[in-house]
Amino acid sequence: MHAPTVRTMTLAPELGTLPGLPRPVPPVPPVQRAVPTQGTFDELGTPLRDVTFVVVDLETTGGTPADGITEIGAVKVQGGRRIGEFQTLVNPGNPIPAFIQVMTGITDAMVCSAPRISAALPAFLEFASGSVIVAHNAPFDVGFLKAACAATGQAWPTFSVVDTVKLARGVVTREETPNCKLASLARLFGSPTTPNHRALADARATVDVLHGLLERLGAMGVTTLEELLSFSAKVRPEQRRKRYLAQGLPAAPGVYRFEDARGEVLYVGTSGNIRDRVRTYFTASELRTRMAEMVGLAERVVPIVCAHKLEASVRELRLIAEHKPRYNRRSRFPERMVWLKLTDETFPRLSVVRQVRADAGGYLGPFGSAAAAEAAMTAAHEAFRIRQCRQPLSVRRTVPACALAEMDRCNAPCEGRESPAEYAAHALGVRLAMESDAREIVERLRARIDALSAAGRYEDAARHRDRLAAFTRTAARMQRIRGLTRCPELVAARPGREGGWEIAVVRYGRLAAAGVAPHARAVLAEVEAMIATAATVLPGTGPLPAATAEETETILRWLEQAGTRLIRLDGEWSSPLHGAGRWQAWLAAADAGRRATTAEDDRPRGTNVTRRR
Repeated sequence: MHAPTVRTMTLAPELGTLPGLPRPVPPVPPVQRAVPTQGTFDELGTPLRDVTFVVVDLETTGGTPADGITEIGAVKVQGGRRIGEFQTLVNPGNPIPAFIQVMTGITDAMVCSAPRISAALPAFLEFASGSVIVAHNAPFDVGFLKAACAATGQAWPTFSVVDTVKLARGVVTREETPNCKLASLARLFGSPTTPNHRALADARATVDVLHGLLERLGAMGVTTLEELLSFSAKVRPEQRRKRYLAQGLPAAPGVYRFEDARGEVLYVGTSGNIRDRVRTYFTASELRTRMAEMVGLAERVVPIVCAHKLEASVRELRLIAEHKPRYNRRSRFPERMVWLKLTDETFPRLSVVRQVRADAGGYLGPFGSAAAAEAAMTAAHEAFRIRQCRQPLSVRRTVPACALAEMDRCNAPCEGRESPAEYAAHALGVRLAMESDAREIVERLRARIDALSAAGRYEDAARHRDRLAAFTRTAARMQRIRGLTRCPELVAARPGREGGWEIAVVRYGRLAAAGVAPHARAVLAEVEAMIATAATVLPGTGPLPAATAEETETILRWLEQAGTRLIRLDGEWSSPLHGAGRWQAWLAAADAGRRATTAEDDRPRGTNVTRRR
């Protein structure tokens, strides 16, 4: 029986780790300008000298994971020293193709007494346990190993994986070597082992290539495992040099602010782990040009630790709205959102506005664009005989009617053909569609869509569909938000990390307090303390009395997650029975149809479409 060969060597005692900095808690004290100093190991990540790598190579019967493995070779290294080797032939269970035998030198006779993969694989996984897997063209080797685990009913451990091909493409130029093949790189880095399509020899050569690449990466500022795993040559050197800004940050959920030397907020972000997220801005995971520019200007990072992710998300929205950082693209100007307003006058009309006023008008929104608001307004005009003119009207003075009256699309209250009481029925239909009952507008426009489709006027039907979808989608959103903004107080909790409970106090759709109870028995006591210290919320007028639509929607998503428990409710939290939310299935179908139409329109002219019969 051919048994795996494992050689081990003595390893020097491990260095002790330095303690991390104390975890800051809000409120955050003023932050002094950071200076590039050597941080602790915990702050900077896992030093590469302390990482155990297992460099693996496989020989197989073919090029896909469905083929068999014929040999496994691996070398374990740490701190530049080889501390163990693993090698075994594997019986693939079927004949090895002739050209594979010629290329590798592994014959059927050599593997006939070798262990099957079901016996060889556990030995290799034990050898590699707790290490970082390295391979040349790692997707190939790791793909075979994962397939073997699945075939033998074994769980694949959560290894971190390093691909030397990917690293080489980032640091080796074409002038040095024409390609990134293992043999070419082995010659470039002076490996004493020549790759020969045998697993252990190729793994030994890959070790030399890895060490040569790490030497170059070290000169580029890559000194930790986290930086190695996220390395990309596209990251600028000045971006890497700013990684000292991440030292001292807490490994906790919260918000972080990038500030320049003058204290101007450049960017606001949020994460479940502030320290790990900020590190990515300097270690190549972040490839956006704007972010690289922002990092170049940043001089400090200010963390704000939060109780849980809901509080972090809400704080992020509020900070972006307050500081309007130039490198944040969304949520900067909630006051400029587009609304559709039913005006407060004798003969109300619909108007697209960018400001919500404290009046008795009805509001629908916010819309993502003025075009979407215009489409929703057109849908309302098609369903209800509400005037479309813009001039103010009076019962005391009449003005000539426009062409819409002649086309029988308006009852011409401007000429006195309708009294204010009669006209109020049209305005009431629009208000109900916006706030509570969308049946009339949906049924009327869907009937028109069906009629246009039956007549073969598909483009007109699609336009009516998109207008109705714009109205219905926003009405469903607004009615969902309004259900929460009517509640003077709502307290809820949901299971959090490590057995604790996340708690939120919401007043008029605004987050007033957030906290964590260590276990279920402490929830009620924590709730009482939070209610007593929660922020006072005085609701204003309009559709959003106390918070932005984004904040209330963020809270709603948290409340609607599985496992959330409602602890206390002052008022009523409900959605209208006949509201626009009833037509979510129709909205999904309308969106799919719109996407299909857009794809059809984007197809180059003259493209032939082949249909199966």
